[in-house]
Amino acid sequence: MTTASADQDRPELARRDWIAGLEKGLTILESFDGNTPRMSASQAALRCGLTRTAARRYLLTLTHLGYMATDGKLFWITPRVLRLGQSYLESARLPRMVQPFLQRVTAGTNEAAYLAVLDGDDVVYVARNGPYRGMNIGYVLGARVQAQVTAAGLLMLALKGESFSDNWLTQRELKNYTSFTIASKEDLNRVMKLIRQQGWALSEQQLELGFRGIAVPLRDRKGEMIAALSVTMPIGQENSQDALARVLPVLRDTAQALRNLV
Repeated sequence: MTTASADQDRPELARRDWIAGLEKGLTILESFDGNTPRMSASQAALRCGLTRTAARRYLLTLTHLGYMATDGKLFWITPRVLRLGQSYLESARLPRMVQPFLQRVTAGTNEAAYLAVLDGDDVVYVARNGPYRGMNIGYVLGARVQAQVTAAGLLMLALKGESFSDNWLTQRELKNYTSFTIASKEDLNRVMKLIRQQGWALSEQQLELGFRGIAVPLRDRKGEMIAALSVTMPIGQENSQDALARVLPVLRDTAQALRNLV
């Protein structure tokens, strides 16, 4: 689903250059998720605002191209869709450039390090380094996670500015993932104001119990935020202040070193 926050970042497109069929085909693909991994043409039509006939044509075309499979009634996405994400990871300059710096973060903290970008309501992890530390909801390469329950997502939402975050909050229904998840818009707004003041984000047990994340912005030479550098770790016996003292300087130094390159 297209979100208002995603629309704000898109360049204008002349009507004569718009290909509606491409938009609808991609909308069909994006309508499949963990709650609806298989759908009939009627179900897809309802989710995408199409007629059943149109939805069925798009589904059959995607099946012919290998992006979907069907048993004659239900349709589901095939692994071929992963080619689209892999094309980004292989062709995008930023993830490749950042990878050695993530290795530096891991060496300096002994924790898993990530590069994340904001895409609508989600953060997308486009580069990572370090061990997987037992999270049930793992931040694998290419993973999408609701922005407000991660340090990287909170940071990017906050640093886009007060008007952006206020608008974002007014259009969202917040979900509880753990007993610690901040699901109050007022509380979340206060957290984002604090992040803007301090320039970094700390997130603890928002998505999964027993884990914390710390994030700093990655800026280009003009000072524009383009992504977030973050570390995710088990909380264990380490308190918040000790974790920040150990990790935050490494993240800040790495972000500063990258600023002259991106």
